[in-house]
Amino acid sequence: MGAIIPAIVPVSRKDLEDRLARLSGLCSDVQIDIADGHFAGPATWPYAEDIHEPSRMLAQGEMFPHCDEFRIEIDLMSAEPEAVAGPFIGLCATRLTVHAESTRYLTRFIDDMKQVHGHDRDFVPELLSVGVAIGIDTDLALLKPYLPHVAYVQFMGIKTIGHQGEPFDPRVLQKVKAFKRLYPDIPLQVDGGVTKANAGQLLSAGVSRLVVGSALWKAPNLAAELREFNAIAETYGLYD
Repeated sequence: MGAIIPAIVPVSRKDLEDRLARLSGLCSDVQIDIADGHFAGPATWPYAEDIHEPSRMLAQGEMFPHCDEFRIEIDLMSAEPEAVAGPFIGLCATRLTVHAESTRYLTRFIDDMKQVHGHDRDFVPELLSVGVAIGIDTDLALLKPYLPHVAYVQFMGIKTIGHQGEPFDPRVLQKVKAFKRLYPDIPLQVDGGVTKANAGQLLSAGVSRLVVGSALWKAPNLAAELREFNAIAETYGLYD
């Protein structure tokens, strides 16, 4: 699995389709950021258009565009993840990132996701991997109860989540290093503010997946920029 994961913050269904089409043939993994406009904003698709769209798509037998080409991760920035996660998984997402600050019932939520979508005891990461994200100002201690239940942890590299293009907060490097000292075997990914200038530092600190948004989409040549990011990742080795 590649270490560089393009992030899409879709403002509409068409925007999502267009961006996935642009990534076609360039990568195998994509993260789609879903913000409800309350827990995080501004609101993205489907909240920006029609909050029921994923459920309607699922009822009509539709899937995410290009879902046969990409492994799709949903970064669910919602104040009610328990109520809205199911349809996104049903649309063929294979990774679900939920924010620790978004619900008081995270352990129950993760267990429910595994039971409903991962067939409980037969749950395997290839079917659905669930991870937990925490903000830059959140104490690492909040993660401890959830670690036995998740496949990975995502650290946010920016202060205000949901705002693609916000500058990198270097405090995340210290959080990564502190976490790795305590839990060296738990995979980490960083989302937000990732650039070619800090990618090497994050990888050398033990991050296995870098979620890259504006640095790719604002580049003059998306394909060339992604190749340069992948070249940096190869210098530090690719992680699973």
